[in-house]
Amino acid sequence: MNELSYGYEKLLGGATFEDATERVTAALAAEGFGILTEIDVQATLKKKLDKDFRRYKILGSCNPNLAHQALLGEPQIGLLLPCNVVVQETDQGISVSIASPRAMFSLVGKAGMEDLVADAEARLARVLAAT
Repeated sequence: MNELSYGYEKLLGGATFEDATERVTAALAAEGFGILTEIDVQATLKKKLDKDFRRYKILGSCNPNLAHQALLGEPQIGLLLPCNVVVQETDQGISVSIASPRAMFSLVGKAGMEDLVADAEARLARVLAAT
């Protein structure tokens, strides 16, 4: 697993794009996250700009309980939700990356959110480990 300043990335050796998408979606579901949005970046760039691009999908994932707690603690946190998960083709294979709740909440700077952030971060770490 690769740690980024704003998230985590894992290269899935030997996985197909479809398999990686199914695996991360199942791992998210096991941690209480559903997929609210699915953006096919490759298809969108082709349709809107007639540009070719590698397979790249953005999954907008949400755990309703965590989102509810976050919204109660900071009403404008919706600007940073849902938690994005990216599945993409790279030169090294299929990569899955997940935005870091800690990085997102660091923008808010509100006290009292530490337990929520730790819970979300732990769940998403387990998602990536299970993918």
